[in-house]
Amino acid sequence: MKEEKYPWQGQVVNKSLKTRDGVNICYQTLGTDKKKPVVCIAHGLGARLYAWAPILNVILPRYRVITWHYRGLYQSETQESIRRFSILDHAEDLKSILDREKVNKVHIIGWSMGVQVALEFAHLFPERLEKLVLINGTYGHTLSTGLQPLFRIPYMADLLHIVIETLKSRKESASLIRKVATNKKITGAVGSLYSTLRGSPYFTEVLQQYADDVLGDSFNNYLRLFQELDAHSAYHNLPEIVHPALVVWGDLDPLIPAYLSRRIRRRLVNAYTLRFWLGTHFVHLEYPKRAPNRILRFLDSHIIEPDV
Repeated sequence: MKEEKYPWQGQVVNKSLKTRDGVNICYQTLGTDKKKPVVCIAHGLGARLYAWAPILNVILPRYRVITWHYRGLYQSETQESIRRFSILDHAEDLKSILDREKVNKVHIIGWSMGVQVALEFAHLFPERLEKLVLINGTYGHTLSTGLQPLFRIPYMADLLHIVIETLKSRKESASLIRKVATNKKITGAVGSLYSTLRGSPYFTEVLQQYADDVLGDSFNNYLRLFQELDAHSAYHNLPEIVHPALVVWGDLDPLIPAYLSRRIRRRLVNAYTLRFWLGTHFVHLEYPKRAPNRILRFLDSHIIEPDV
């Protein structure tokens, strides 16, 4: 990955901690100035820091950043029986990281899966939160609405569960997907085409890295997390979340329909909107200047300095 696109790479410090249930979680920090406020990044499912380059390039001069690998993915472990793999567990993992880093309050930027984690954290630990930025996400029951951008399709969730369980149980099916999706010629061509169409330089590298990551050793846990996202809902908690929240979406999102972001915005009591009429599921990459700069302005307004 080119240095000019990712100037913050040298700032990444990898750390780990053991959670309350004995799971080793890998997390990263960027920035060492304790006087700066902290932004926590809650990844989309399977993503890592490379998927946040436009936002990191903008916020790092003013903020410290903390992020982590969800339990069961990449360098983070999980229990052998996967008994604690829910969205609540991921939110509690973030709280443990903040305790370890002695960070009292944070802003959270969540994308896709990270929106559900951020909303769960806001419900469980409201005293630890300053602001929310919710990008291309939903409040829960992901498989019931995913891939249904216009209206809900009967039995779609059941079908997606069958697909997931088939991929988990039949290694030959997963192997075929892995062979196609990790082909550099295919991902390179798709990424280059999309980068050209959107006028954004990030998609080729992001797509190739994402395919390599999610189709590796964590693939079964990656699939299981889709089911955990479907089992979770923060819908009933939304009116109780009083923190300022910027809800960001693209109207052409085929994965998590835009109407779910609009529903989140209506139910939150202190919500602001950033809407991209031609955006899809990757608005922070599709609009690498407009989206990050608007997010920065939202975070900067009425900044409360952290306790030192």
